[in-house]
Amino acid sequence: MSDRKIPLRQCVACRELKEKRSMLRIVKNCEGKIFLDFSSKAAGRGAYICDNPECVKKLKKGRLLNKIFACAVDDSVYAAVEEEYFGKKPN
Repeated sequence: MSDRKIPLRQCVACRELKEKRSMLRIVKNCEGKIFLDFSSKAAGRGAYICDNPECVKKLKKGRLLNKIFACAVDDSVYAAVEEEYFGKKPN
């Protein structure tokens, strides 16, 4: 039995703590570029979203990334999150 701790992160939409590896990380790097971080190792400020469809909808509807990163976030970032979880481009 392993004594290693499982890293937890808080979902920006539902605010629940969940396993880091089960969540999608969105990063704002020092140049101000915002992108999906599939490696979970990119430098910069990270925000996590879980795979609950309600959370993904809430992320876009509430423009939560704009609040977290304190800047205007392009719609393409929200679309990329939806595409990652729902597998299709939003209408």
